[in-house]
Amino acid sequence: MSEFDFNKTQTESETAVPSVKTSENKGKLIGIIIAIVVLLALIIFSLVSLFRADLETTSKVRDIFIIIMALESLLLGVALIILIVQIAILINVLRNEIKPILDTTNETVNHLRGTTTFLSNNLVEPVMKMNEYSAGLKRFVDLINPSTKHRKSKTNTVNYEGKEKTNV
Repeated sequence: MSEFDFNKTQTESETAVPSVKTSENKGKLIGIIIAIVVLLALIIFSLVSLFRADLETTSKVRDIFIIIMALESLLLGVALIILIVQIAILINVLRNEIKPILDTTNETVNHLRGTTTFLSNNLVEPVMKMNEYSAGLKRFVDLINPSTKHRKSKTNTVNYEGKEKTNV
């Protein structure tokens, strides 16, 4: 199998994967649509049969529906109580655990700010002033004796063989 054939089969398999995913998504979408249609059909069928039923059957269905709604209200009340308890626990955690951590962090930041100010005043500024003075002194020496800066000196050096070498 040549390299071209390998690349061709590789690209074919890469393009096959997205089509499988899209077909799975289409299958899920079709399943959801069918479920919604069946649910609507059941609701319509139950309403029609409820309207055709006699008064006693309708009152029984009404009573069952009222009981189901009461149970649902009870369940929602319990869920609401659990939610309130969880919010109270979260507030307690924020007050007693997170706030001290934030206070300690702020104290540390303020301490570091003071340390950097101290280092700036007592280390950096004196070094900068010393550099300014040394640059000024160098400039002063260059102004007094300008020939030392531009003059090329000839130095004689001796290499390892003992021969004298002149650098220009």
